[in-house]
Amino acid sequence: MTKKILIVDDEKDICAVLRVSLEKFALWQAIVATSGKEAILKAKLESPDAILLDVSMPDMDGFQVWEKLQADAATQLIPVILVTAKVLSKDRKHFSTMGVAGVITKPFNPVTIWEEIVRIISEHDLKRQ
Repeated sequence: MTKKILIVDDEKDICAVLRVSLEKFALWQAIVATSGKEAILKAKLESPDAILLDVSMPDMDGFQVWEKLQADAATQLIPVILVTAKVLSKDRKHFSTMGVAGVITKPFNPVTIWEEIVRIISEHDLKRQ
């Protein structure tokens, strides 16, 4: 079954790399949003199987997007993988308490990133069964 993944990042190059990786190697459908507001709208309209969410974005950061997704019954069960350059131990502790499916740190390997995404989503799906 083809999965539909929503990529949320204000950096268009990052979105393009993630999209190519997921579509070419994982054979999944990738949808892109370049802002928090667009992400929330597309999450509701597209009902993706998972969301890759950048933490640092202007206007509405990933944490604010996460809170809005969690507050809406239509989007609260969608697994979210944070994509971030923040790798301090205090940041990791905060991420682990949020209930996200996983965290991917930037920079990432564009050739193998899809494998990490597949692993995180698979582990998350197994926990929900």
